[in-house]
Amino acid sequence: MDPDGAQLGIKQLPEALAIAKELDLDLVEVAPMANPPVCRIMDFDTKTRQVAKFLGEGHKVKITIMFRGREVYHPEHGKRILDRIAEQMEGVAKVEAEPKLDNRNMIMVLAPDKRARQAAQSREKAQQRNDKPGASATPQAAADPVAGNGADEAVAPSEANGSAPAPAVGGSNGISEVAASTEEG
Repeated sequence: MDPDGAQLGIKQLPEALAIAKELDLDLVEVAPMANPPVCRIMDFDTKTRQVAKFLGEGHKVKITIMFRGREVYHPEHGKRILDRIAEQMEGVAKVEAEPKLDNRNMIMVLAPDKRARQAAQSREKAQQRNDKPGASATPQAAADPVAGNGADEAVAPSEANGSAPAPAVGGSNGISEVAASTEEG
């Protein structure tokens, strides 16, 4: 399947990888047990970066995986995707609501980790002091164990019903929503 959901037909793995590479996207296996296995071309990292952006702004993020067709019989694939996102957001966010299946959707809520955010602000201030002429690096800033947490990954916001991407971020409840399909990771 291409990024728009159109079927490209049966392709050999090298050809499918070449198509994904040409589009500068990822080839994601969404139905490994099917014969032949089903893959989708998509950009997982861009959506994960969007989640990090929302969390960095202090918003909670609700991530919804929507199962279509036979995907509902394999919720473990959706859980794997959500676990991967939570792992990538470690140090930036904490899981407020563990992944849970709700009919044909799996939902997880991430909340900004205030302690990690304060540590990042402290690092920024120390860095700014070090960047001034005549300033030297402080041992505390150089030995910061929180640096490099890899929180530059993300997922797109959706309307409250989780059906279509929405241009706005957040809502009256202060939660940014993210919708995805199991085909996304």
